[in-house]
Amino acid sequence: MTCILAIDHGTTNTKAVLVDGAGRVLARGAAPVRLSVPRPGEAEQDAEELWASCRLAVARCLDGRPAPDAVALSNQRESVVAWDRRTGEAVGPVLGWQDTRTAAWCAGPEVAAFAGLVRERTGLPVDAMFSAPKLRWLLRAHPGRDLAVGTIDSWLLHRLSGGTVHRCEAGNASRTLLYDVAELAWSAELCEAFGVPLGSLPEVVRSDGGFGAVRGLPGVRDGTPVVAVLADSHAALYAQGCREPGTGKATYGTGSSVMTPTERFDPGTGLTSTLAWLTDRPRHAREGNIVTAGAGLAWLARLTGVADVATLLELAGRVPDSGGVVFVPALAGLGAPHWDRFATGTVLGLTEHTSTAELARAGVEALAHQVCDVVEVVAREAEPLRVLRADGGPTASALLMQTQADLLGLEVEVAEVAELSALGAAQLALVTLGGTLPEVSTSARYVPTGSAADRAARRERWREAVAVARGPAGTSERGAGGQQPTKVAAPSARGAAAW
Repeated sequence: MTCILAIDHGTTNTKAVLVDGAGRVLARGAAPVRLSVPRPGEAEQDAEELWASCRLAVARCLDGRPAPDAVALSNQRESVVAWDRRTGEAVGPVLGWQDTRTAAWCAGPEVAAFAGLVRERTGLPVDAMFSAPKLRWLLRAHPGRDLAVGTIDSWLLHRLSGGTVHRCEAGNASRTLLYDVAELAWSAELCEAFGVPLGSLPEVVRSDGGFGAVRGLPGVRDGTPVVAVLADSHAALYAQGCREPGTGKATYGTGSSVMTPTERFDPGTGLTSTLAWLTDRPRHAREGNIVTAGAGLAWLARLTGVADVATLLELAGRVPDSGGVVFVPALAGLGAPHWDRFATGTVLGLTEHTSTAELARAGVEALAHQVCDVVEVVAREAEPLRVLRADGGPTASALLMQTQADLLGLEVEVAEVAELSALGAAQLALVTLGGTLPEVSTSARYVPTGSAADRAARRERWREAVAVARGPAGTSERGAGGQQPTKVAAPSARGAAAW
C-alpha cells in the first residue's frame, strides 16, 4: 500500500504526517518555527531554520516507520526567500507574509500607475502581504548578486532535491503578483514593473506536475519523488472537499483564509482571485485574507496578562456576551474585504464595569466577524455559501465555532483531522499516483442560534467599529485594494504585537 509523507510548513511550526493509501494518518511529527520582529511592522524568519524544522518534523514522524513511497508538500504562502545560485545559501532573511515594511511603497504613486494592471492579470491588489514587493525589497538589498528567489515551496523544494530543483507550484505562484492567472505563466510586464528579473524566478509547474526527487533527507530514500505541492490554504480547500461553487472553507490560524471555488478567473473587487490548484485543468477560487486572526487573541492574552490563548478562550466562555465591547484587531491594518493597511486596532464600548472576560469575549467575536465580512462579499461576488467548513487550531474552541455559526446564520462543520493542509497535499499525491480520493470526516457541526434581528444588530455594531478603526478617510480616499495615495507613511508600531 502506498504511503505518502506530507510536509506542511506553516508560520509557527512545521508538521509532517505519514498517510496510507486510504488517507489514514499513520504517524505525526512537528517542530517549531521561530518568527522574529526586528522592528515594528517587520516579520522575519531564518531560511536555514525553516529547512531544519522540516528535517526535524520528518524525523519525528518517521521514527521507526518504513520509508514513504512519495512526498507531498504544503506551505505558508506569500513569504519569500532569496539564495545565492552558486552556493545555495540563503541571502538575507525570509520576509514573512505578515511583513509590512513595503506598505508605504505599495500605497505610493509609483504603484498606482500599474495597480490596475496587477489586479487584471493576477486578481490581487498590490498589498504588502503579497510576494512581489518583498522580492523587490530583497533584490534591492543585495544588488549585483546572482540570486534565485521564490516562495517557500521553491526554497524547500530546492533543499529537498539537494539543490537541483528551482521550481514552484502554480497556486503559490498565483500569490506573488507576478503570475498571469489567465495565461498560466509569469508576466514579463509585471516582473519589470516590480523590478524582479524573470530569470531569477523558479519554473512554474502544475500542482501534480512533478517536483524532482528527494536527496539527503534522513528516513526518506534518495530518489523518492515529490509528486504534489499545494499552498496551505489551497490544500485545506482540497481536503475539505470544496470543489464546486457554493462550498467554502475558513482556515483559522495566525491569520485566516476564507475560500470558495469558482468556475473561472474573475479579478473582482473586495476579494482576491487565486488559482487554487492546477491539474488537468485550473481550479480558480475567490478568497478573503484576514491578516490578524489567532494573532489577535494572542495579543489580547498578552495585554490582559492571561497565560495563553487557551486560558483566554476559557475566560471568554464565563460570560454570556461581550457586555457591549467591540474589538477590531487591525493590529497590522485590515485585509479583505477592506485592504486598508492604515486602519488601527480599536476597542469600543469600554466602561468602568468592563471585565477581562468580556474583553476576551470581544476578541472571539472579532475573529468570527472578520470571517463574516468575507462571506458576505462571497455572496455578492461569487455564490452564497450553503455551509462553511472550518479547520485550523482555533476550531477546537466550541465557543468560537458556535459564535461563528450564530453570526453567519450558517451551519459550520469542523474537520476531524487537525493537519488538514498536510492531508490535502497527501490526497493530491494519492490521486496523482492513481489512488482514490478519501473523504475527511467532520468532528463537530454547529447550527446557528439566536434571531435574525439580533444577528443583524451585532453585525451593524461591528461595521460601526470597523469604520472607526479605518479613520475619518474610510474608503473615500482609498482606491481598490486599499491604496491610499494621500497618505504614504508606513504603518506604525501598532503592528508589532500582531506577530
